[in-house]
Amino acid sequence: MYFGRLTALAGLLFVAFAAFSAMAVSAYASETALGCKDVEYKKTDFTVCKFSAQSSIVRTYLNDDNDTPYGNFTALTKSLADQNQMLVFAMNGGMYKTDRSAAGLYVEGWEQGQALNTNKGSGNFHMIPNGVFLIWQEDGFRGAHVMTTEDYKNKMAHDVVKKDVVKYATQSGPMLVIDGKLHAKFNQDSLSKYIRNGVGVSGDDIYFAISNEVVNFHTFASLFKDYLGATNALYLDGAISKLYAPELNRNDYGLPMGPMIAVVEAAE
Repeated sequence: MYFGRLTALAGLLFVAFAAFSAMAVSAYASETALGCKDVEYKKTDFTVCKFSAQSSIVRTYLNDDNDTPYGNFTALTKSLADQNQMLVFAMNGGMYKTDRSAAGLYVEGWEQGQALNTNKGSGNFHMIPNGVFLIWQEDGFRGAHVMTTEDYKNKMAHDVVKKDVVKYATQSGPMLVIDGKLHAKFNQDSLSKYIRNGVGVSGDDIYFAISNEVVNFHTFASLFKDYLGATNALYLDGAISKLYAPELNRNDYGLPMGPMIAVVEAAE
C-alpha cells in the first residue's frame, strides 16, 4: 500500500513537472508576436521568425515566369511587387542540385515540381531521418507540418497529408527534432560548426531560425526543442543559409539559392 502511494505520488509529480516544462517551453510562443527577432541561446546568437500557419501566407518559391530560379531575395521582391505583393520574410528553403532545382520533394501551388527523394546517399540531406516541411490547405483552413520523409510517404493518402491538399512542400535533411526528441546522431560536443537554418512547427506556430554564428547540430536542434518548444523541426541548410527580414534590415546575399520559403502580404 505504501509503495502504491509512493508510485501514485511520483506519477503526480511527473505530471506536474511535465506541465511546468510545457509552460516553460511555451513561454516564447505565448509572449512573442509574429515576426522576427534576435535572441541569444546557449551563448550563441540566433534570429528567430515566428508566423501563424492559419493567418500568415507561408509558401515556397523557386522559379520566375521564365522558369529561371530567382536565386536571391531581391529578384523575388521585384517579381512580387509586379504582382502587387510584398515580401515580409524569406529564407533559403531546402537543399538543391547544381542547377538549383530541389534535391527532394518540392511542391508549389499544389504542383509537384520534384518527387519525394527516398534514395540513400551521403551528406546532410541523406542523414536519416530526413524530412518534409509542408503547408496544407483544405475547405478554407490551412496548417503546417514538419514530418519525416518516411511519415510523409506513408501518410500521403490520409487526412490532411493527402497529395491533393498539400499546397506547398520542400524536403531537406536531417530532421532536427522528431516528436519532441533530438536526432539520435547529434553530439553536443561536435566540432562540426556552421551557420545553419531550419524550420520547426508547434501547433499553429511556425518557427524559422538562423544562427548568426557557427553552431553544431545539437545546439541548433535544441534551440527548436527546448527554447521554441517545436515538436518537430527540419534542417534547411548550412553555410549558404540566408535570411530576408526587412524589420531587422536583413537582405542576406551570397551564392545563388534554389528553393525559398517566404511569407507574403498584399502591397499597401
